[in-house]
Amino acid sequence: MVTIDLEAEKQEIIRRYRKLLRHAKPFLKDGDAKIIKKAFHTSSDAHREMRRKSGEPYIYHPLAVAQICVDEIGLGTTSIVAALLHDVVEDTELELEDIQRDFGPKVARIIDGLTKISGVFEHGSSQQAENFRKMLLTLSEDVRVILIKLADRLHNMRTLDSMPRHKQLKIASETMYLYAPLAHRLGLYAIKSELEDLYLKYTEPTTYREIARKISATRAARTKFIRQFTKPIEDELRRFGLHFVIKGRPKSIYSIWNKMRKQNIPFEEVYDLFAIRVIVDADDEQEKAACWQVYSVVTDFYKPNPDRLRDWISTPKANGYESLHTTVMSSTGSWVEVQIRTSRMDEIAEKGYAAHWKYKEHKSVQSKEMGLEMWISRVREMLEASDTSAIEFVDDFRSNLFQEEVFVFTPKGELKTLPIGATALDFAFDIHTEIGAHCIGAKVNQRLVPLNHPLKNGDQVEILTSDKQKPNEDWLRFVVSSKAIARIKECLKEDKKSAAIDGREIVERKLKQMKLQPNHEIINQLRAFFDCKTPLEFYYKVGTGQIDPKDVKRFREFRDERKQLKKPEIQDARSFEQEIKKVKSPEQDYLLIGEDMNVVDYKLSRCCSPIPGDDVFGFVTVNEGIKIHRVTCPNAVELLSNYGYRVVKAKWTSRQKIAFLAGLKIDGTDRVGLINDITKIISDELHVNMQSVSIETEDGIFEGTIRLYVNDTRHLDLLIKKLEKVEGINRAFRFN
Repeated sequence: MVTIDLEAEKQEIIRRYRKLLRHAKPFLKDGDAKIIKKAFHTSSDAHREMRRKSGEPYIYHPLAVAQICVDEIGLGTTSIVAALLHDVVEDTELELEDIQRDFGPKVARIIDGLTKISGVFEHGSSQQAENFRKMLLTLSEDVRVILIKLADRLHNMRTLDSMPRHKQLKIASETMYLYAPLAHRLGLYAIKSELEDLYLKYTEPTTYREIARKISATRAARTKFIRQFTKPIEDELRRFGLHFVIKGRPKSIYSIWNKMRKQNIPFEEVYDLFAIRVIVDADDEQEKAACWQVYSVVTDFYKPNPDRLRDWISTPKANGYESLHTTVMSSTGSWVEVQIRTSRMDEIAEKGYAAHWKYKEHKSVQSKEMGLEMWISRVREMLEASDTSAIEFVDDFRSNLFQEEVFVFTPKGELKTLPIGATALDFAFDIHTEIGAHCIGAKVNQRLVPLNHPLKNGDQVEILTSDKQKPNEDWLRFVVSSKAIARIKECLKEDKKSAAIDGREIVERKLKQMKLQPNHEIINQLRAFFDCKTPLEFYYKVGTGQIDPKDVKRFREFRDERKQLKKPEIQDARSFEQEIKKVKSPEQDYLLIGEDMNVVDYKLSRCCSPIPGDDVFGFVTVNEGIKIHRVTCPNAVELLSNYGYRVVKAKWTSRQKIAFLAGLKIDGTDRVGLINDITKIISDELHVNMQSVSIETEDGIFEGTIRLYVNDTRHLDLLIKKLEKVEGINRAFRFN
């Protein structure tokens, strides 16, 4: 039994509280310290008996969230108070009315936005998505809700060690799916990078540790290189009398891993492991000139890559990011990214949205505020227009957290910012819903183009309309902006609704004939049986004749068949629990994969082809039992973050030698006898059965795909190592 020193804990709480006050002191006004003290005592009393999973007093968490708000986001008193109180309504006896009475309507509204919705959710909805939508409703009134939520999420990710593995996966995936893109969108790059790194730390711990170890091992050589690289630049900048700071910082572990994965290269081949940042002091009027002066000095010493110049000073990103990026060739023959910005731009890049208060008189910050205000008003529009399910809404919202932008002009020269990949139709909807709905084409740079024409930076666009035109399903394939998607869906829904009403009547009539109740459960099973995303889509397809009403009988036959087979009808995780208990290991509460498959209905998912040794989880589907996915599956982040309640912990247990299908890609230089050598290793040495081999050669370079049956990940790793030793093979790697 662990003994707790209550006195020492009390002293530690006071120490953390004083640290918070000390850091907040520079911007506190009269009476602010008093309000913060009151909030601290209220929170401390409310959480008095509570402890976190790690065993620490719960009050450590609200104090840490408030500290992040001050130090890492740069928020003020209202946010500190809200951060200290953010969990009291959800977790303690205190009500929202108590908060409003003691701390005013602003703090109460923020806390309401941060409080999860309680109660029972109907099947097919997602509690995570519903809570996120609720939080965004408050965001459209007060952006501090999202900033405090990001601080809360960052602290939860920093302290994820004490959580069980399945909770770590769920929370990390949710973070990657929504909160990291959101931090990026609000310009909080430091927080975004840390959230991504922590996601990797908990989903792929071995990979994370390996990259961290390699970064650490190359630190001395990197420091020496940076010193040599920056020395001539520093000397020249001093000669010009400029005040500056030069930093060399390694890229985040996640971005290195991402590059390794996308380009299928080892750590050693990632050339831009770090970036050099030159931060120069300059007056408002001189900022642009100072940055270009630094650029001129850098390119005097090192040749720039003409395709890698990014000027976000003349045209800042929509989240206000301003910087000049160039990639130059060093004297040792390696490419180096150099970022050039002023100290004001650097603070805005680090602290994002919150830093604009400090510089709100500055002209580029006014445009930044406009960019973010426009984005928030777009979110508001989406919320008001949206009658979709929360999950659909969250998917649409994510498409609005675009990473890159394209800048285009109206015929009158007004600048419009759209997501990368936006088409002429996206532009039309951005101007006005009616223009979008009646758009028949566009003129881009005076040239006639179709609706799906992708726009490039600097294009000047004029929209052509016709009263006879109206939106169709096909439009959804080539628009990328959330505004266009939401508006097209809305127009289509109006058309769909009347057809769906007819469809609903037909379905209800058929079900009555079959003596089945048209309740929520049956309709949801029908929806899944006919592979429709929503009940509305199912009714619409029946109403328009895409689904023959006679086919509804097939559903009845399928249902009866499952009953005879005694296979559980799976609607959600709850109805499945009894069945699942049969196969769970009693001490660990896991679904054991590889045991008797007749006991419970599960399949290995085809999207990621898991094999023994892979880190996996089970996902309860509507009609196909449990599907086993790899943690690194392309769909894992979405499944774990949106449907946490349908996820089942799973692990491999089989000692039998079962063969699992896996895919390998190989490439290299072609030679006579190469295929013979490859098949020898696979079939003769390792006795592996192949399903298919496909090799294409062009100008002496080959690329191949092999599908084969292996026992587990060790078996596959051994095969890859042996193949990489074959003369001519450059690399071999697994693919989904």
